Amino acid sequence: MRILRSFRELFQYPSAVIGLIIILVLVVVSIITIFAIPYDEAIRLWRGGEDVWYNSPKTASPKYVNWFRSSKLPETLTLSTADGDVEKIYEPRETTTKIVIPYVFDFKYDIFPDELALFFDSRFNEKLPHVNITWYTPDGREIRVASFAAEPKLSYRVSQDEKLIRRLKGQLPQIGLFADPNSDPEDPVPLKGIYEMQVEVTIFEEGDDVDAEFVMFGKVAGWAGTDHRRRDLSIAMLWGTPIALAFGLLAAVGTTITTMIIAAFGVWYGGWVDELIQRITEVNLILPVLPILIMVGTFYSKSLWLMLGVIILLSIFGGGIKTYRAIFLQVKASPYIEAARAYGAGNARIIFSYLIPRIIPLLLPQFVILVPSFVFLEAALAFLGLGDPMLPTWGKVINEANANGALHVGHYYWVLQPSILLMLTGLAFAMLGYSLDRVFNPRLRGL
Repeated sequence: MRILRSFRELFQYPSAVIGLIIILVLVVVSIITIFAIPYDEAIRLWRGGEDVWYNSPKTASPKYVNWFRSSKLPETLTLSTADGDVEKIYEPRETTTKIVIPYVFDFKYDIFPDELALFFDSRFNEKLPHVNITWYTPDGREIRVASFAAEPKLSYRVSQDEKLIRRLKGQLPQIGLFADPNSDPEDPVPLKGIYEMQVEVTIFEEGDDVDAEFVMFGKVAGWAGTDHRRRDLSIAMLWGTPIALAFGLLAAVGTTITTMIIAAFGVWYGGWVDELIQRITEVNLILPVLPILIMVGTFYSKSLWLMLGVIILLSIFGGGIKTYRAIFLQVKASPYIEAARAYGAGNARIIFSYLIPRIIPLLLPQFVILVPSFVFLEAALAFLGLGDPMLPTWGKVINEANANGALHVGHYYWVLQPSILLMLTGLAFAMLGYSLDRVFNPRLRGL
């Protein structure tokens, strides 16, 4: 009943309520992420290269940056016949069949896109399908883009077509195809309106077919942006949440409970047992944890779970043992402990039924406050290049952003997003932990 009353009192603190709401949101996001993007799929996407992220732009900002800009950045656009985004029009002829694929889209941005590309998937018996590409602008101009034979798997980068660049008088296609003809050639501006890239494919045999995907690589993509390898950073933002929470909670649980049990055994048995525990603790307190973790990651393994085990091992005999020992010494002298011994309670029963439950209310705040410290430690290891190479984590994202000079070239989102999530997680647990401390420690209520 006392614990229930304490938790009811906890909700009188706004900081505790805010902290609980944030933690609840993080937990819900973690659960949804695990089911929406299974672990194997997340690893496949995060470790994937151009074959997985071929239709994603490099270092594109998140879409929400357009909310704060007067000049709107172009969003990445993908239109695929295989996905049903565009309908193929078949025009049979005497000996051939023409497939017309009209990619129609509304360009309403103030900045030119980064790149244009077409990806073909051709199925034929002997003769390669032939492709003609024409560009239609909002003001009625028609520009011949290219003509070529379509290989089974062909990537046509419009922006790298030297012939097209010459036809556009030296302008890059992503500029020349969108430029307003009335603007200054030295400082062109995009012409807004409805554009069409019409792809005409001629197939020569019965059963032949072609699917094509048009991609306009914009300067913004997704709600979290992309990195230097075209990967969607939302994978790391989402999966970083359950990883951070699992690491922090497991480390805090393993450390706090084990430390408390060891301290309880030392106090109850006393003598050489207590002396041994205290001497091990004093030696452990002078050991540098971070350098030891760096050595383990450098010379043995960077596995996240190995690091977790080493952290728990090094933290068991930490300063918490001294604190718990002082509390247990007071509890040991309590009359109800003497009564338990008098009616014949065993050592294990006294330790686990009378000593430890007595300090659980004091344990909860310390446990909650410990969680963000381990979350930050995992991020720090990943930032130093010692994170698990398999897992998409917040620290890993910051490490790669730093290695690729994200801040120097203005890709602030790459660093800020995981940093904000780390700070938000730490803030939530800190607000809840300090509120719990005020509830379970009456001496702090008037402060």
